[in-house]
Amino acid sequence: MKNFDEVIKNLKSLAETKNLEGMARFGISVKTALGIPLPKLRKAAKEIGINHKLALQLWDSNIHEAQILASMVDDPKQVTEKQMEKWVKDFYSWDQCDQVCSNLFDKTSFAYDKAMQWSKREEEFVKRAGFALMATLSLHDKKAMDRNFIQFFPFIKNESTDERNYVKKAVNWALRQIGKRNLLLNEKAISIAEQIQNIDSKSAKWIASDAIRELKDKNIVKRLYAKKNELDKLRKKRVVKQKSCKKPYKSKRCHR
Repeated sequence: MKNFDEVIKNLKSLAETKNLEGMARFGISVKTALGIPLPKLRKAAKEIGINHKLALQLWDSNIHEAQILASMVDDPKQVTEKQMEKWVKDFYSWDQCDQVCSNLFDKTSFAYDKAMQWSKREEEFVKRAGFALMATLSLHDKKAMDRNFIQFFPFIKNESTDERNYVKKAVNWALRQIGKRNLLLNEKAISIAEQIQNIDSKSAKWIASDAIRELKDKNIVKRLYAKKNELDKLRKKRVVKQKSCKKPYKSKRCHR
């Protein structure tokens, strides 16, 4: 296990300043960045392991990559609501925002509530974080019920008129990601997108048209039907197994 000074020293040795110009072209704030590629950060995180105390120290360093690394080594179970509120207020770049939401925040017990709360906030990157959470939860929370995501649709619709680039792209991302989860959510996401499309706003119309184009893509729809068919087969197998367990000669396997 490495201490804070060793980790910072290692990060600085991994610095690739040649990458800063390219990062800036993609809208990433590079004022405290070292230019370290994400694969190298992930490798460093794997070597460090889970370390909540170190994560807090890395965040307070204010170094761009150190903060992203903090989200990779922190323990979601030890993250408090107070910590999340502190970190979200420090967001200043879309990649930093999205990485923290994807690596850490969406695995906390506060994720769903914060997604809705932050989506209504005025600060640009706090609002973005709310929608980034909606998108990453849809991607990562495999066991969540459809209703967990349906509750996000009113927030998506209400904030679709925000013209700020980093907000509208996150709103669009959340809508598309939820709609790619399964056929039911695809249908409901398209319905919400069509409602958004009727709003008199350039941002809303862009969000809606881009989402509808992707959600109606034949390859996306084909994949969702294949996923549904696979789930239907699994359900049928479970039903057959449950029925067989009701017979007098039921085996011990029925109880496993």
